[in-house]
Amino acid sequence: MNTEGPAANEGLHLIPFRGLRYVPERIGSLAAVTSPPYDVVVRPDGLLHLESADPHNIVRLILPQATTAEARNQQAAETLDRWLSEGVLAPDAEPALYVYEQRRGDILQRGIIGALALSEPSEGVVLPHEDVMPDIVADRAALMRTTAANLEPLLLTYRSTGNATGTTAVIERTILRSVLLATTTEDGFSHRLWSVTDPGDLSEIRADLADRQALIADGHHRWATYLRLRAEHPSPGPWNYGLVLLIDTARYPLQVRSIHRLLHRLPVSEALAALSGSFRIKRVDGPLPQALDALADAAAEGNAFLLAGDGGFHLVDRPDPELLSRTIRADRPEAWRTLDATVLHSTLLDHIWRIPDTPEHIAYIHDTEAAVTHAERNDSTAVLMHPVREEVVRELAREGVTMPRKSTSFGPKPATGLVLRSLALD
Repeated sequence: MNTEGPAANEGLHLIPFRGLRYVPERIGSLAAVTSPPYDVVVRPDGLLHLESADPHNIVRLILPQATTAEARNQQAAETLDRWLSEGVLAPDAEPALYVYEQRRGDILQRGIIGALALSEPSEGVVLPHEDVMPDIVADRAALMRTTAANLEPLLLTYRSTGNATGTTAVIERTILRSVLLATTTEDGFSHRLWSVTDPGDLSEIRADLADRQALIADGHHRWATYLRLRAEHPSPGPWNYGLVLLIDTARYPLQVRSIHRLLHRLPVSEALAALSGSFRIKRVDGPLPQALDALADAAAEGNAFLLAGDGGFHLVDRPDPELLSRTIRADRPEAWRTLDATVLHSTLLDHIWRIPDTPEHIAYIHDTEAAVTHAERNDSTAVLMHPVREEVVRELAREGVTMPRKSTSFGPKPATGLVLRSLALD
């Protein structure tokens, strides 16, 4: 078996499904109804932008707006039912796997979308690398339970030998055929989707993936949600599978970016004052790209963070070694103990700033400029992070060690809204 961690697993089992897709004649444009994944949408600005882009934007399903959680989920279910009855969304005629391509400039990513058999981390088939928050899992589970749908695919990666065989061979044959859909979203990415229904192609993919192991690149909370809902539906059936996009990073390497922290109730001046004597604090020049270069240089030497929110940029690095030894647990591998995310959460947030990891206190923002803008607008602190190397992520996952949540952002992420999975159709 081509495993990258615990052995004794049965590999990846990806099955076709009848995808729900937008009917072009019933919407303004495909680009106008798509969205980033739910946890990448910056609220409220990004949410309002997407809602106003088209009355049928998928954000009305993944982030419904109402006064209570129950009302939000019910609203999403009713919206989904209405769009189906009105022909805004329609299921494909037969079950399929879907080849999905994203391209922008030199970035090219291709993979397979399908319904993946669920497995626990202990089984060594699908490996998480980040912790999850129970309240977010509960929220996503309630939405998925009420809508009986997988509204957006998770991003999973595996590594082949890099040869054009198996799944890769099917992908490269499929992209020569007519597309199901093609669009370019406002971030400049072009998206194309093809269906794979030929029994020979499906058999070739099944055989190739049977000895693979996947890493969750994006979607830990949704994977945990899949597992929770499978436990609620113990008999064999559609709840035993979850919608995923599988990428072979030997052929199409992903980018690894940071996820930044926005500390709502902590002004920059107070944050810096509390760090005095424990870290080196150095004001660095802007604009933002130049300040991020300074962060990258410092991160090459050790733990480093960039604080923003007062109109300037403050490099925080060179932590006191004795402080780290007192505040970071010793029963984890060195690669985990030295992660920036570990130092941030264990030393800064828990010990120095004493900020609980709750939505009232901390927001997780992928877009660097958005994090700075929100901090400056609300007299709060943006903690800008340097990306973790993919090799570190994989090594920790192989050892069964999870990183602090939102430690990494792999991409490009699949656009939400191109293909959905209704559990009622499987």
